[in-house]
Amino acid sequence: MSTGPIAFDATLWDEPTTGIGLYTRCLASGLEGLGVSLEKLGAQGSGEHPRGNLGRTTWTLGRLSRVLQQSGAPLYHAHGNFNLPLTRVPGTAYVLTVHDLIPLLMRDTVSTAFRWQFRLWLARSVLLADRIICVSERTRMDLLARFPEAAPRTVVVPNGVDHVHAPELDSISVDFLRALSLPKEYVLYAGSLDVRKNVDLVLDALERLRARGRPTSLVLAGQSWFGSGRVERRVSRLRSEGHDVRSLGYQSDAVFYELMKRATLFAFPSRYEGFGLPPLEAMRLGTPTIVSTAGSLPEVCGDAAVAVGPDDAEGLARTIERLLGSPAERRALSERGKARAAEFTWKRTAEGTLAVYEAALRR
Repeated sequence: MSTGPIAFDATLWDEPTTGIGLYTRCLASGLEGLGVSLEKLGAQGSGEHPRGNLGRTTWTLGRLSRVLQQSGAPLYHAHGNFNLPLTRVPGTAYVLTVHDLIPLLMRDTVSTAFRWQFRLWLARSVLLADRIICVSERTRMDLLARFPEAAPRTVVVPNGVDHVHAPELDSISVDFLRALSLPKEYVLYAGSLDVRKNVDLVLDALERLRARGRPTSLVLAGQSWFGSGRVERRVSRLRSEGHDVRSLGYQSDAVFYELMKRATLFAFPSRYEGFGLPPLEAMRLGTPTIVSTAGSLPEVCGDAAVAVGPDDAEGLARTIERLLGSPAERRALSERGKARAAEFTWKRTAEGTLAVYEAALRR
């Protein structure tokens, strides 16, 4: 691609890592590895045009169009589901990545204000976008159910997972993990504690296992989110009743991936994912993985993870019990998971994205 630098949405570049922030940084690295020049816009303090103390929405709506006019960039790529400028900048093509439509599909998982912002801004962005990238076929189907006119402009480019490597721990992380005194066997859930993630199903399974004489240790690694208070209260109650539940909150990448690597099983029974990166990360590290049958999880994980219904607490309990008792099945799942995860690389994501850029510039 012989055009000038691509204007690249960096509004989450300097923020605590979220799925979209990880996508932003890994995609940037992949594109630059292909020789694409990027002009990173809207980071809090880094990049070519930092926004400083302005909030992401204020900067995008109030300043981004002017920055694009001044830069003369041939293309702007927004990564946040809906955050294109509200008007066309002459001479600049627009590409939008849509990760999921959760605020429209699961209304109780976000605030009313954010749901309306998402709905209205997404409709405008879909209208303006020259090309739309969806990270899964599930997300593409959800988007086109609402905006069928976008079908000719919409393609699927899956995420990568090769950002995950065997962690290198510093002495502080080693001391922290040692202080946790983790049991030899434990089930790990990693992700936020909001309603959509369905942590309650893991807790239901834990109670069933203990009731039939198979108490199981559970480690929760992830930040609080909208609506997570009820899950946190239930965790406190279960601990008071003698259940071994370790709620560790947000952790550094090194500790997070070490917890994944050490886990006997990884359980992720989410009610909906637009992609579902955590189970793929666990699979890359060789951890046997259980997911739900909802959203994009079957599409992404294939037969390399065991799937249970998002309301099937007994099925999850039986699956955990069976796998804990079967090292051979765990080893087989581990090998299938690593092979499946190897198919998802950020180089492939960058190549697919570059093809989208080229198509948008030919519009």
